[in-house]
Amino acid sequence: MSQVDDVLAALADPMRRRILDLVAAKGAASASALAAELPVSRQAIVKHLGVLEKAELVASERAGRENNFSVRSDALDATASWMASLASQWDQRLAAIKKIAES
Repeated sequence: MSQVDDVLAALADPMRRRILDLVAAKGAASASALAAELPVSRQAIVKHLGVLEKAELVASERAGRENNFSVRSDALDATASWMASLASQWDQRLAAIKKIAES
């Protein structure tokens, strides 16, 4: 699976998007801190963070007894670039169709 595939699969889940948004807003957060703000258990948060970490959307750093998670932007940037390239290709195709239709 490619990095873009991993990112899209990870972001397909609404709870993981909420977790990523919260981590981004806080700068860094532990699973316990996230669980205090979300309607799911700490264990569920840990599983979601594992998926986000595998997709390279977050990184963890040990802080005492807990891991703090922070957002990594490289995978998001690569996915955004892929999406922009795809959108550009569609724009070119639609412009060609419009030109044909108008002639």
